[in-house]
Amino acid sequence: MLARVNKRGSLRVSLIFTFIVFALIWLNPNWTDRSIHRVLHVGLDTDLTTADAKQGLCKQHGWQPFEGSTRRVYDLLMVNTELDWLEIRLNTTYDHVDYFVIVESPKTFTNLDKPLVIKDNLDKFAAFRDKIIYHELEIPPGFHSDRENPAWDWEDLQRNAMYDQVLPRLTDARAPRHKDVIIVADVDEIIRPETITLLKTCDFPRRLNLRSQFFYYSFQYLHMGQQWAHPQATFYQGQDTILPVNLRNGDGGFAPLIAFETADLWDAGWHCSSCFSTIEELLTKMSSFSHQWMNHEFFRNRDWIADHVREGKDVWARETEHYERIENNHDIPKILLDQRDRFRYLLDRDGPSAGFQDYP
Repeated sequence: MLARVNKRGSLRVSLIFTFIVFALIWLNPNWTDRSIHRVLHVGLDTDLTTADAKQGLCKQHGWQPFEGSTRRVYDLLMVNTELDWLEIRLNTTYDHVDYFVIVESPKTFTNLDKPLVIKDNLDKFAAFRDKIIYHELEIPPGFHSDRENPAWDWEDLQRNAMYDQVLPRLTDARAPRHKDVIIVADVDEIIRPETITLLKTCDFPRRLNLRSQFFYYSFQYLHMGQQWAHPQATFYQGQDTILPVNLRNGDGGFAPLIAFETADLWDAGWHCSSCFSTIEELLTKMSSFSHQWMNHEFFRNRDWIADHVREGKDVWARETEHYERIENNHDIPKILLDQRDRFRYLLDRDGPSAGFQDYP
C-alpha cells in the first residue's frame, strides 16, 4: 500500500514539474531556442531607426525586438596586468558600451601580493575615463578557501565583485535599470561592436554565450575546435540578476531550467589567449593561474616558451591543443589593423624573438 502511495506521489510531482516547464516555455519561447545563431547579420552601418528594421534583425536570430527605453550596456571585465588588451577593448567598443566596470585585486588567484597595475596607469586611459568605473577588490575579513585548489575561490570572489561590489552601489545616471545589458568577460575576450548592437536591440535569452573566434599567442594562430564559449551576456534584474560566476559557469538557480534560458551566439567576438608582448608578462600570468600545474618550472623556461610560440605549438604540451596558422588575418579588432607596427606581436610571431620584446 505504501509503495502504491509513493508511486502516486512521484507521478504527481513529475506531472506538476512537467506542467511548470511547459508553462514557462509557453510564456517565453526563447527558452527553448538553442539553435546556432550568428551575429554577422548586422553591420555597423545597419539602419535600425525603424520598427520594421529592428523586427527584421531580431527575427534573423530567432528573437523579438526589445520593448522599452534604450538599453545601456555594462561591460564587466577581469583584468590582471594586460594594459594593451584593455586599450584594445576600449578602442573597439567605447562607442557602443556605456560603462566599463573594472575590478582589480591586490592579490593574485594564488593569494600573492601584486601591484595595482590598472589603478597606477589609469591616466593612460584618459580618453575613455568617463566610461570607466574602477573598483579595488574588497576582500572580506577572514576570507579563506577550504578547497583543494583555493585559486578558484579567489577568482570567483573577484569575478562576482564586478557585480555585487559595484552595480548595486551606483547612483544617479550610472545606476542600472531593469533589462540593461550586462556582459561578463575577461579583458582579452573582445566583443564585436556588431554584437553589442544586437544585444541592445533584441530581447535575447537570459543566459547568452557570446562564442568567440579563439586564437593563441597572436591572431596568427587559430585554435582548432569549437569557438571559445565566452564571454557571457545577461540583463539587469535587481536581486534576481545572475551573478557573474553563475553566468560564466552556466550554473546557479533552478538547474533543470538553465538549459531552457540559455543560447549561443556564434562569431560574437575574439579571444586571444596568452597573447603578450613580453615573456615576463606570460610568466606573471602563469603565476596567477587557477590551474597551478601550468606554472611548473619546466614550462617557465624562456627558450621553451619562445620556440613553442614561434612554431604555434602548445606551451604546456597538451596533446589536445592544436593551432592553425592564419596568414594576413584581417578579421581582427580594427585598432590592430590601424596600428600594425605597434601591435606587431599580435599579428606575427615569426623570427628569432617570437615577437617578444624581452627575448632573446
